[in-house]
Amino acid sequence: MIRLIVFFGYLIVTLIGLIPKMLQFKKIDPALPAADRDACIHPIVKKWNRGVVKMAGAHVQVNGEHHVPAGAVMFVSNHEGDFDVPAFIGYIDKPFGFVAKTEMKKIPLLSTWMEHIHCLFLNRNDRRDAVKMLREGALILEKGHSLFIFPEGTRNKGGELKSFKTGAFRMAKDAGVPIVPVAIKGTADVFENNTGKKLTPARVNVTILPPLMLYKHTSADLKQVAADVQKRIEAQLAKMQ
Repeated sequence: MIRLIVFFGYLIVTLIGLIPKMLQFKKIDPALPAADRDACIHPIVKKWNRGVVKMAGAHVQVNGEHHVPAGAVMFVSNHEGDFDVPAFIGYIDKPFGFVAKTEMKKIPLLSTWMEHIHCLFLNRNDRRDAVKMLREGALILEKGHSLFIFPEGTRNKGGELKSFKTGAFRMAKDAGVPIVPVAIKGTADVFENNTGKKLTPARVNVTILPPLMLYKHTSADLKQVAADVQKRIEAQLAKMQ
């Protein structure tokens, strides 16, 4: 419990301390190329997320980073727990935004940083909002920014994976960018598997798998592609037991 209290204190103090940087980044020219914009913002975001992971007591190891191609990509991963995103942002070199539930918009300071890195906010109960998000995501990818999506749509807490939804694959196909599957193991041991009331040190393993490409003008069955990618991630997770 003490670790949890200290952890939330760290979040609040560091986010307040980063307000000057946050305001500075608001002045960045929107027309700046994606790589240049990400080069300005990502080091700060990466450092903060690494701090979050370390304060939680997690130790992250990433394998397979050589599989990540240059340019914008769509990362897709299983969703074990709340510490998946900090682990990915803190320890994967390529900058990216991610899809979050719309309630995250209400969190002061944090939501502004999420907007800086091109996160998308989704209202799960509004189908029109989901369609709009798919279009926005494809545009972000076309501009050269990468995205990270959990196709399960919710945390599995280290249990059996839920069926992958097709939204991430649709965005990647429409934008003509590679899909990079990622397997993560161990984040649920940090928080979710402790009844969600305390933080426990844990080892987190991340494996990046070879990419695949869905070309814009092909008639790929996205449900089948999603199922195939899920099987690849499940096979990797089985090796990480």
